[in-house]
Amino acid sequence: MSPACPGDTPASDSCSSAPVLVFDSGVGGLSVAAEIRRQWPQLSLAYVCDNAALPYGTKPDDWLIPRIVQVCVAAVEASGARALVVACNTASTLALTALREALSIPVIGTVPAIKPAAALARARQSAARREKCEPPVFALLATSATVRRAYTEQLIRDFAADCRVIRAAADPLVAEAERRLRGEPARPEVVAASLADLAAVEALEVVILGCTHFPLLGADISQVLGESRVALVDSGAAIARRVAEVLALGAAAQAADQQFAQAAQQVAQEAEPQVAQAVQPAPREHLALATDARQPGLATALASQGFAAPQALSFDD
Repeated sequence: MSPACPGDTPASDSCSSAPVLVFDSGVGGLSVAAEIRRQWPQLSLAYVCDNAALPYGTKPDDWLIPRIVQVCVAAVEASGARALVVACNTASTLALTALREALSIPVIGTVPAIKPAAALARARQSAARREKCEPPVFALLATSATVRRAYTEQLIRDFAADCRVIRAAADPLVAEAERRLRGEPARPEVVAASLADLAAVEALEVVILGCTHFPLLGADISQVLGESRVALVDSGAAIARRVAEVLALGAAAQAADQQFAQAAQQVAQEAEPQVAQAVQPAPREHLALATDARQPGLATALASQGFAAPQALSFDD
């Protein structure tokens, strides 16, 4: 096991400054990092992407599992993380058990939001369709690997047995999200083509964004499917809440955030503008690691969420 802060217990004082490590195959996990930072702005974060192996959704399972474990173990050791967030649906549905066996810190996964999507689809179903005994309808928009995973099927059986669940593989959207964050021109035709079949389903009212890359394209997806007609559901907020539970964040962390904000405001009020600007702490850059640190545009994508230029991650391949 990787030595670090203790597993499923609240963080000790000696571990409280250690970062939470967010892992993804590419930059899609930045959508999860953004939500964690929104809820817990003073929490230290680190990010690691296995972009040399992107996309995960097209790789065989027996190759992916040891690869994911090797990358994550090396990244935890390099960052000194106190918890690992697997911000990748493909990796989570495949390798959570192996990661928890290999690491001594808490491992928080990302799974398709089947349960909340089913509840929302039931609530949004029209009275006319209910009277006809038609099932609630929602879609899982994900990579081909997540769509076909047995774990996904079990979630549907457990929480959406009364629903019609449309499974839509949209692997091209992963590359499109990566392009956008690297600052390359948008290609709306790629989004439209990936969603053409879903857009034709009249009864559709809820779509799960079952890949962490997809919230980065949320506005485009809403435009194609109809913003007023279809509700989008993702796991980002739930993951951030789970991080807080696992690390026993809460009243103490919120109080610390308030004190930080009040102190900054007091400095700004009491000092002259130029002095206040001089004493304000510089924005903190969070550690970033990548298996291909020289990928064009990667530093730009990471910087958009406050991460430093990526360092190369070494591991036994």
